[in-house]
Amino acid sequence: MRKWLVCLALLPCCLQAEDPLPRDDFRNGLAAWVVEQQPGGSVTVTDGVLTIADKGGCTVWFREALTAPVTIRYRAKVSSAARVSDLNCFWMASDPTRPDDLFGPGHTRTGKFATYDSLRTYYVGYGGNTNSTTRFRRYAGTGARPLLPEHDRTAPEFLLKPDHVYEITLVAGADGRVQFIRDGEVVFDWTDPQPLRSGWFGLRTVDSRIEIRAFRVHRGVPPSAVSR
Repeated sequence: MRKWLVCLALLPCCLQAEDPLPRDDFRNGLAAWVVEQQPGGSVTVTDGVLTIADKGGCTVWFREALTAPVTIRYRAKVSSAARVSDLNCFWMASDPTRPDDLFGPGHTRTGKFATYDSLRTYYVGYGGNTNSTTRFRRYAGTGARPLLPEHDRTAPEFLLKPDHVYEITLVAGADGRVQFIRDGEVVFDWTDPQPLRSGWFGLRTVDSRIEIRAFRVHRGVPPSAVSR
């Protein structure tokens, strides 16, 4: 664990040799993002914070596609002013019917969760089901969303703390290694036998208030991600 904490603390320096990909400090609106949301909610950018205030379901996509190996980092808080649940995310997501353009005309995603079942993607539902589960899945692109027993966490240490600012790191390695890291701790670590090598990143929640800051993407992965 100490090794992970040290490497993650040094992550910006470790990856500095690789040019950073786009970032967003949320000072210039939503130009870099695509919002899919059910009625009754809102997505706003104010003073360096992207706020998703949701009712029926929302996904906010980073507009630019990403290619492995890649590391995605951001700070996130679930506000106690609303239901504490669903600090979720997609990464390396694509639509098998239109793999080169997630946002092309004719897609059927509406913010309702079931409309994302047909994607091919990695997904973490952190504090889902009213903060009772944290789960990792690889969507198959066929509607199947298999869940391995070891990727279904219900212990309190894997659930949300209201108003806590989390440091979230997502990894997609060239070798298929996929990781979800929270506050320097690896929560999920899995090697995909059929890696998703490119796709889009999306923030996901339902009936919650989520605040996002300091979004960063880097080519490459943390040094500790290349060995177990």
